[in-house]
Amino acid sequence: MILKYVRQLLELIRFSHTVFALPFALLAALMAWWLGAHEQPQVPFRVQHLVGILLCMVTARSAAMAFNRIADRKLDAANPRTAGRHLPTGQLSATSVAVFAAASAVAFVASTALFLPENPLPLMLAAPVLLFLLGYSFTKRFTALSHFWLGAALMLAPVSAWIALRGQVLWQSPADILPAVVLGAAVMLWVAGFDIIYACQDAQFDRRAGLKSVPAAIGVPWALRIAAACHAGTILLLVALPWLYPYLGWIYGLGVGLIAVLLLFEHLLVRPDDLTRVNVAFFNVNAVISMGLMLVVALDLFWGTGG
Repeated sequence: MILKYVRQLLELIRFSHTVFALPFALLAALMAWWLGAHEQPQVPFRVQHLVGILLCMVTARSAAMAFNRIADRKLDAANPRTAGRHLPTGQLSATSVAVFAAASAVAFVASTALFLPENPLPLMLAAPVLLFLLGYSFTKRFTALSHFWLGAALMLAPVSAWIALRGQVLWQSPADILPAVVLGAAVMLWVAGFDIIYACQDAQFDRRAGLKSVPAAIGVPWALRIAAACHAGTILLLVALPWLYPYLGWIYGLGVGLIAVLLLFEHLLVRPDDLTRVNVAFFNVNAVISMGLMLVVALDLFWGTGG
């Protein structure tokens, strides 16, 4: 019974979709650790900080996803595409999901204590970050730019990891965070782009329900063009990253080229008159992109020009 409940909770929060944000947090952490190991005085790697990043990522995402399911449960029940989810069908109760969301939120704040006493910033910023993540659940009620709010929420993954590991440096040199901001901005546009593609499935329902999204506002054909522009911006920002973080070399550049090909393939999968392959574009391609970029950065730092 307990295992079934846990499995349903993991399905509810789409735990497998953690592969979208977590690799970017770990990527930023790797970059921060590498920088710390090559500067004077050196900043040592600490296992407790890695544990802190992992716990913060999992618990923050779990809280946000569970809260989102509660906020959208009536809309999900009215939408044929989402009517089979756990809350509309009664597989889980709203109360149990609310308790899970609250417990995840408390665990997130508690996890930031792993960066104490050296760095109080994660604990200080925990509540504002959590409120921003939870706030996304209401954005489709008032703005078609909700996709970019979601992108900004995932942008926090690399930026927060950098702050958690280099908070002491930021007090003296705020510009130190620029590599994480550029990486985060690339993540924001990447997420916004594929969320716009995903939202094309619900364009008609969103109009009927009074919800706002880019596809509902301007139509699917133009929405796909906006998504393509977002992904072009992603590539440009990734290309610019080595100018701010010079430890990246040719392996990273090759990886960015492959990501550009994957994004092009993603857009070729989806057409205004054929949205049947949206899920392939949404999960399979984007999971390869997030995991792949983390891998090529690690390879470049340890075996390429970074090493």
